[in-house]
Amino acid sequence: MAGQARLFDAEERLRWLSASGGPLERLRAVVDFEAFRAELEAALPRADRSRGGRPPYDAAPM
Repeated sequence: MAGQARLFDAEERLRWLSASGGPLERLRAVVDFEAFRAELEAALPRADRSRGGRPPYDAAPM
């Protein structure tokens, strides 16, 4: 089973990246992405959710 991903591999990697100051963590510390929320929401096409379905991803972190 060499090379096969374990159950918590992704979680451990994200924890390691956050602790080591990964590039996205450093970027988030410098840039206020919430300032762009209105423009992002206006630019992203959203499907009609009247029939249900998965909620869309949040625009700011995406």
